[in-house]
Amino acid sequence: MIFGIGTDIAKVSRFEKWVLDTKMIERFFNPCEISQFTGTNMKHLCEHYAARFAAKEAFAKALGTGLVGLELRDFGIRRGEDGKPEFLFGEKTGAYIGRIVGKNWKAHVSLSHEKEFAVAFSVIETEP
Repeated sequence: MIFGIGTDIAKVSRFEKWVLDTKMIERFFNPCEISQFTGTNMKHLCEHYAARFAAKEAFAKALGTGLVGLELRDFGIRRGEDGKPEFLFGEKTGAYIGRIVGKNWKAHVSLSHEKEFAVAFSVIETEP
């Protein structure tokens, strides 16, 4: 059963100042998101972080809480074994989500970016 859906869009250029300030990146992104992308091309780095930030916002909307109660560093996006993006949740965030949606849940995510914008879509699925 679908618990919630969310979508978000981010302007890629907004993340240039974040990429140039490692403290900003470390504040808002999970270590797996930081280490996963080692490119040096500014455009690609900005697209990478914009899409992942949009995914976090989309997930928060699907959860129905907004970012309140979520620690952005405690969850993130990684590439699954099949190459598809998937959420990775830390223990604290996973427990918080479980209190809201119940024990058996899955989160799905889709990312895309094109020139100026990155977009993400998230679905939280629960078992009845």
